[in-house]
Amino acid sequence: MRITSALVDPALLDLPWSTPLEQWPAHHLVALPQGISRHIVRFVRLGDYVYAFKETRERIAEREYDLLRALERIDFPSVEAVAIVADRQTEDGEPLESVLITRHLQFSLPYRALFSRTLRPETMGRLLDALAVLLVRMHLTGFFWGDCSLSNTLFRRDAGAFAAYLVDAETGALHHTLSNGQRGEDLEIARVNIFGEALDLQAAGLLHESIDPEVVCEEVVQRYERLWHEITYEQAVERESRHDIEGRIRRLNEMGFDVAEVAMSTADNGRYLVRPKVVDAGYHTRRLIRLTGLDAEENQARRLLNDLDAYRVESDLTDEQQAAHRWLTEVFEPVVRAVPAHLRRKLEPQELFAQIIEHKWLLSERAGRDVGMGPAVQSYLSEVLVHRPDEQAVLGVEVPTAG
Repeated sequence: MRITSALVDPALLDLPWSTPLEQWPAHHLVALPQGISRHIVRFVRLGDYVYAFKETRERIAEREYDLLRALERIDFPSVEAVAIVADRQTEDGEPLESVLITRHLQFSLPYRALFSRTLRPETMGRLLDALAVLLVRMHLTGFFWGDCSLSNTLFRRDAGAFAAYLVDAETGALHHTLSNGQRGEDLEIARVNIFGEALDLQAAGLLHESIDPEVVCEEVVQRYERLWHEITYEQAVERESRHDIEGRIRRLNEMGFDVAEVAMSTADNGRYLVRPKVVDAGYHTRRLIRLTGLDAEENQARRLLNDLDAYRVESDLTDEQQAAHRWLTEVFEPVVRAVPAHLRRKLEPQELFAQIIEHKWLLSERAGRDVGMGPAVQSYLSEVLVHRPDEQAVLGVEVPTAG
């Protein structure tokens, strides 16, 4: 047996590597929701973390490990590659497939596990939006997936929406840029795979009767193409309307994309042709980390930053860093600490705070006045949070109860 690992954990050596993964004893495993996979996949806890173990051929495992490590270095939303275990043999000397180990993404679920009832149209729409954003980010990065599907994606809640993460990269390839043909091939693969997955949901009675699988598979492509156009199209701007350039950049920032530079050229009719170079999503996420140290999904970060900015105005603070520190200690942390220990397994803190902000707005609209954060927190805890499933408990990860 040979282990190539970014994880220094001697517990890896104590696992039953001479046994096929399908036959591993239950005391080594964690029961977690699992997507559809062509490989044998099992979840194992080592210390404080849960890992996904996938049996596959050594060459494929090594290639996927290298790709996932490369994606991690550019901060792409994907699972984290941890180790490869190769040269496995049974006690009788029979060769066994290699195992690729990835860290399980906390608070994430495969698409089927998100729903215990019929999949509603609006929920499917949010999933397709998340998948379209993931594909756009992927293609901007120069990554060709080759097997885009809902099954190869994990979803995390993101302030009323979802954030999508790549799980399976064994068919992928990282290039400097992608051609239109490569992007088109990825979209066609997505279309076919999602059509099959929608039919599967329909057969299981989990697809709302108003949702047509053929429409679903076309929708993700259309959402992708609308977003790709908005990010990449060349815009004609009149000479006296230069502020339109700033407006374009602001719109892209509001969508969550950073602009590294703007290419401008003059046209024959005296106008400017403007094409922004969008480098990546995560504009609000990075601003929130810089100001507060909080790591959140993009929509969560946008909502938290809006609350921070409102707090700065109300407190008449001109220094952004000072306002962020006070907001963190006087607003965010007290709200999180107000959650009783037995309810902390429901949602991660950033999603919890984002939902409380939304709940406060709804209560204030109903009352015709600002109800205040304290009553909104208590109302949310007693009327909403207590009825939610323990999402982190489902994932087999403990949450500290102190504090």
